[in-house]
Amino acid sequence: MTSPNNIAAAIYNRTNGERNMAVFEIEQYELFIQRYQVEATNQAEAVAKLFAGEADPVDNSTEYIEVADNYGLPVDQNRELAEQLRERGIAVGEDIIPSLRSIEEVE
Repeated sequence: MTSPNNIAAAIYNRTNGERNMAVFEIEQYELFIQRYQVEATNQAEAVAKLFAGEADPVDNSTEYIEVADNYGLPVDQNRELAEQLRERGIAVGEDIIPSLRSIEEVE
């Protein structure tokens, strides 16, 4: 199966049997981690401060983890796209098109 990362390459307009390439901007949900530092008396206080926005991010500590396939475009609002992706062998869930936040033709 084709991964969601290849969706931009898999979508095109067809006119008179020729490909007319368009330019699309795609937002994809991805998981990253960010390390923070905070002064606290214990772990619970440290977490509470982090959640309150009182922790400082550690420079250059952002790390990519993986594509976030548990989030995506709702299929019921994007039925045509979902069907086109299925026809190309791209996995589409019952409720969401995995990892996509948006797709927009820009040219």
